[in-house]
Formats: sequence, C-alpha cells, structure tokens
Amino acid sequence: MFFQFETDFVDSLRCIPMVVRYKLDTCGVKLKLSHWHQLSLDQRQYLTEASCETTAEVSQYGEKLQNWVTELTGQPASTLSVPALPEWLNADQIPVQILTELGNKLPSLASPSITLSQWQSLTPLQRFALIKLSRTGHENRNFLPAIKEFGLMPSQEKVTIS
Repeated sequence: MFFQFETDFVDSLRCIPMVVRYKLDTCGVKLKLSHWHQLSLDQRQYLTEASCETTAEVSQYGEKLQNWVTELTGQPASTLSVPALPEWLNADQIPVQILTELGNKLPSLASPSITLSQWQSLTPLQRFALIKLSRTGHENRNFLPAIKEFGLMPSQEKVTIS
C-alpha cells in the first residue's frame, strides 16, 4: 500500500501518503497537512485503508473526510475539480512533465525517457505518484527513487539514489 520512497514517514503517518493523496484527488478533496495532523491515527489509518474506487465508495470517502475536517476545524476542506479522465488513468499518454522532470534529474543522458509500454505497465497509483512527484513547485526529491522503485530507470544511467 505504501511505496518504498515513503518509508521515512509512513510508520507514523506524519505525512499524507501517496495512496491517500490519490484518493483525495479521486474524490475531489484538498486536504491540508494541518488537517491531516489534526486527524487521529485511527482516522488516518482509515483514510489509508478505505476503498475509494466505485462511485459510491468515492462519495462515501469524501463525505466522511469532509465531516471529520468540519468537526475539527468548523469548516470543510476545499474541493478540487475531478477531471473525467485524470492523467493517471490515461495509459495512452505520458504527461510531458514526467519526461521533462526525468530529463532534469538525469541530464547526463542524451534523451532520458519512459516508453509508452512502460507507462502502461504501471498501476494507476504508480502513474499518479510520478505525476505528483514531477509537478512544478513540488519538492521532487522522491522522483528518482520512485522511477527506480517502479523499474523505469534507464539502463545507461549509473546513478546512486539514496
């Protein structure tokens, strides 16, 4: 359920893990880290483990989370628009920002790339993680560890990732 690149914080759930961020984007809730910290460990664990795939589950997940945030803060969390086909569910197109970030992180390669078949072999959660980790303004220190963990490291590259 958690990625290896998240191991430094998943035991305590002090940060929002990718699996929860995926569910937040699926149900359209923008949860602040301050909200996350106010939730009990049991609530955080629920958000980590609860299914959020069917229309009913997505609705229930979002409602439960919004109720908790409202109870804690007096107002619901902000909402996000949910596209009909999120980038992470589109296995037919690799987002440009991922290829750009790969080029930025591996400048020693002439043309670092991920193939479409590699992209298609990833789970939606893995694709989501790469999209989030390659966003402009995001601290991208986990991008290369994710690339390596998902088996996408270009074979010519001999980088050490810690």
